[in-house]
Amino acid sequence: MNAPTPGTTPAPAVPAAVRDRVHALDPDQLPAYVYDRTALRAHAAAVRAALPPPVELYYAAKANPEPEILAALGPYVDGYEVSSGGELAHVAAAVPGRPLAFGGPGKTPAEIAAGLRLGVRRWHVESPHELRLLADLAARPDAVGSTEDGADGADDRTAPRAEVLLRVNLPQADDALTGSALAMGGRPSPFGLDPEQAAAVVRLLTDGTLPHLRLRGVHAHLASGLDAPRLLAVAASVTEWAAGLAERHGVPLDEVVVGGGMAVDYAAPDTRFDWAAYGAGLARLARAHPGVTLRVEPGRALTAYCGWYATEVLDVKRSHGEEFAVVRGGTHHLRTPATKGHDQPCAVLRSPRPWPHPWERPTARGELVTVAGQLCTPKDVLARRVPAAGLRAGDRIAFALAGAYAWNISHHDFLMHPRPGFHFLP
Repeated sequence: MNAPTPGTTPAPAVPAAVRDRVHALDPDQLPAYVYDRTALRAHAAAVRAALPPPVELYYAAKANPEPEILAALGPYVDGYEVSSGGELAHVAAAVPGRPLAFGGPGKTPAEIAAGLRLGVRRWHVESPHELRLLADLAARPDAVGSTEDGADGADDRTAPRAEVLLRVNLPQADDALTGSALAMGGRPSPFGLDPEQAAAVVRLLTDGTLPHLRLRGVHAHLASGLDAPRLLAVAASVTEWAAGLAERHGVPLDEVVVGGGMAVDYAAPDTRFDWAAYGAGLARLARAHPGVTLRVEPGRALTAYCGWYATEVLDVKRSHGEEFAVVRGGTHHLRTPATKGHDQPCAVLRSPRPWPHPWERPTARGELVTVAGQLCTPKDVLARRVPAAGLRAGDRIAFALAGAYAWNISHHDFLMHPRPGFHFLP
């Protein structure tokens, strides 16, 4: 994603409860993540309401696996998607008994065995080798995870113990993924099967060769950061391809996972993905394929809006005609601005605390200030040329859209600065 023109990203509206909590924190309690669970529940409920009943909603836990976030989403999601053995164990403990889908390339034998023991509901299989590895482990006597209806598979050693969705890297029209922030498919990638491999894999799953596995359908998450019309076009393409595959092989098509990838616009923090239009489009797609369960697996688009990264200005300085605010923390806590090349939207919270030193308080003299962290690298920039006239040392800054891919993907231990606090509002 290209960075917006400096100084043009609007300041986000900071909820009163978040503002009050940030002001209540002592300086040595900053930086801190503040999560607004009321806002999260309201947003998740609106997303759920926009999706028609034939569509399942799973949360991609990689976006933010904090137990309090997983639990808050519980009433609104049908299950959780995990992508490692660590996520599997963590999510299973945080929201016990909920359906889990296990995705991601490079699953190890130990991870697969753990998933079988924990009764993973769906397996997103990425390759023929992974399929055979899953089959081998599922055939072993100690693979006794729960079957779909909740019965223990240990009493019937020949019953299917793993429900499989083939992840396929489907080609797309040249402009289908235009505007995506990240493409996982439609081009050479480590994700999924080539379409030409699908026929052979379907035969393995339906001719009795792998009796402990059952084919449920197709999974295709091809890109992230798309708007509703483009995501609907991709979903239709994936579903039509999956239906054709099932028809050619004379097998039922139970499920199609069309992935996540709903756009979150960091240059317009108060806007939202058009869930109503997306839901209406999925309803039309579901009517065209009766009996097929469609599933979406958003992560960022569910939780990004509920999180705030709050910090304190340590110093304000001028360098070669530009002004910089150095804050506690930085991109080792909030990595997305550096990795995605954008300015993290933020709001200045003027501190009512008196200046505690006898010398002059560092204060911005111009209109625009670049906000940088404490790391010894020029890449440690959170936002460039923010409108912040009069910004002072001791003031606070709240960065919006920090509820996803923030703390959990950041390089926490670089320079060994203190870790941030975590605060979960009711």
